[in-house]
Amino acid sequence: MARWDPGTEDRLREAALELFHRYGYEAVTITQIAEHAGITRRSYFRYFPDKREVLFAGSDQLPPYIAETVLAAPEHTPPLAAALQALAAAGAHLATHATQPALRRAIIATTPELQERERSKAAAITTALTEALHRRGTAPGKAAAIAHLTGLAFATAWTHWIDADGAEPFPACLDAAITTLREALCTD
Repeated sequence: MARWDPGTEDRLREAALELFHRYGYEAVTITQIAEHAGITRRSYFRYFPDKREVLFAGSDQLPPYIAETVLAAPEHTPPLAAALQALAAAGAHLATHATQPALRRAIIATTPELQERERSKAAAITTALTEALHRRGTAPGKAAAIAHLTGLAFATAWTHWIDADGAEPFPACLDAAITTLREALCTD
């Protein structure tokens, strides 16, 4: 096997998901994941810094991507529209690269450490949105409100996309989540 086999990272994700599902997150070691993927423990660390990150790899790139997309929106784009366009693009990208998202979600739901990591990821997205909207000239309070509401819609849309087994495009799931949110905010 090549030292930097381009398929190794995917094999590690698949191996980790399979083992976490079978034995539980806490019971699985990095050595077991590496061996199941056909590499050594030492080689595992070329791809992921720890056991948890095999489930969250690349998530650190999402907030800057979203912020850059908000900032790149045409100047006349309203703040809410800029945020939603950025989240739709990010979600569509995630949807094309997701590895067994329903299984991943189920594994995360079983472990407080993983749940906290997932919440941290969501908070980083909200912070990136807030800061990008503020840089575009949106008042701080309004930027934060838009970021929190669109972040909620993004999470709801992602859940819907997973529950639908990816049968609907992510932007359509986001549109449905926004409609639901608007209806909830506009009712007595």
